[in-house]
Amino acid sequence: MTPIRTALISVSDKAGLAEFARGLAGFKIKILSTGGTAKFLAAQGTPATEVSDYTGFPEMLDGRVKTLHPRLHAGILARRDSSDHLAAIRAAGIDPIDLVVVNLYPFAQTVARPDGTLAEAVENIDIGGPSMLRAAAKNYTGVAVVTDPADYPKLLAEMNQHEGALSEGTRFALARKAFAHSAAYEAAISNYLTAVGPDGKPAFFPEKLTLQFEKVQDLRYGENPHQTAAFYRDANPVQGGLAGGTRLQGKELSFNNIADADAAWECVKTFGEPACVIVKHANPCGAAIASSAREAYDRAFATDPTSAFGGVVAFNRALDAATAEAVCKPFVEVVIAPEFDAGARQVLAAKPNVRVLAVGLAHAAQKYDFKRVGGGLLVQTPDDRGLEASELRTVTRVKPTSRQIDDLLFAWRIAKYVKSNAIVFCRDGRTLGIGAGQMSRVDAARVADFKANEAGLSLAGSVVASDAFFPFRDGLDVVARSGAKAVIHCSFW
Repeated sequence: MTPIRTALISVSDKAGLAEFARGLAGFKIKILSTGGTAKFLAAQGTPATEVSDYTGFPEMLDGRVKTLHPRLHAGILARRDSSDHLAAIRAAGIDPIDLVVVNLYPFAQTVARPDGTLAEAVENIDIGGPSMLRAAAKNYTGVAVVTDPADYPKLLAEMNQHEGALSEGTRFALARKAFAHSAAYEAAISNYLTAVGPDGKPAFFPEKLTLQFEKVQDLRYGENPHQTAAFYRDANPVQGGLAGGTRLQGKELSFNNIADADAAWECVKTFGEPACVIVKHANPCGAAIASSAREAYDRAFATDPTSAFGGVVAFNRALDAATAEAVCKPFVEVVIAPEFDAGARQVLAAKPNVRVLAVGLAHAAQKYDFKRVGGGLLVQTPDDRGLEASELRTVTRVKPTSRQIDDLLFAWRIAKYVKSNAIVFCRDGRTLGIGAGQMSRVDAARVADFKANEAGLSLAGSVVASDAFFPFRDGLDVVARSGAKAVIHCSFW
């Protein structure tokens, strides 16, 4: 391995740069830098040669042109295994550049600002930075390219082990990361610019939609054993999403575990009160609110103990030992909560196969919701609209009581996460019977009634949520005969 002799540093994000540059200087590495970065390094006591002095060409056009110069790019792109390349740069008086440290103008942060303008966005499109990092990544066999400040410490550690050099394996890994960084940057620009007109007025959906996700892990198989699968995280994941959680114990999550866990978590975190939601095969099979997580679990589990077996149990409160013991009595696949206290961790540790996920409790919505179709993609805004009592319209002679209104809103919240056609019976802040995924609404009502009876739960005095309007009275007849006293449904059509 050849030691690094010359480094080019030009960064917008200067986090960790002072320590990294001091480390490079300790290896007697010559540092070239653009104006702002050079001034920063000088203030930190690390000398650097300004690029304009090295190239003999001043920065111009308000900094739009500063690194677009053959003296830099030839030094980066010259193949170290080509005698012709090396002879050519020597003849031109150009030194090889062995390390390129670049991160790009903050385009994404600029366009994320509500008051950001098209002119500001355009000025934050980096030109020289992507050119340098792509050149360095292309020539990874001889050049290391660094785009992420988080990599600085481990790179210095490796250089300490190898007398100022980095292995080809490390350089290849850095090159892959650089190309992914460049791709994400260009995607952000394309997504933004194809969603605005020349007047700067935005459209919500871009003409060209480019997405980037990073692989979290390969999965043992997909929805079925004959399918291969992997789990990917959004490049900029929203706070409080399942992809940002931490697996504290248990086996690796399967494809279906992740899908069910997401459904349970998205549902339970919509409640302000202590709540528990149990999901099996993508549908809630029990949900409740109560004064404590333990009570909420007991009430949710009682809805359908048969279906809850081997399900995903989610809480919106920290889990304690008593609740963990109750959850672990039946067979459970996944337990999710914002936190687990020491007692809960000890109880769960006795069940090493139970997958335990800690996910931060936040309510940010993703910008887009996706569904693949053959040869295409359906894109919509997320279904993040809540419903308040003041928005309800009563169309019956008998008006629901305030307690029934509370139950109707609870039932409506659960129905949102039940596959259509969906019918949800509730009373006193808990589910009693859930009918999911039926081809007709009347059958969904019958299934919900059957499930409640099977669990030994009375539907007398309950309320019902339907995820769409009843096209005929037959479904209403079923829920009325079951004992329901009020129904909530939408009538958008």
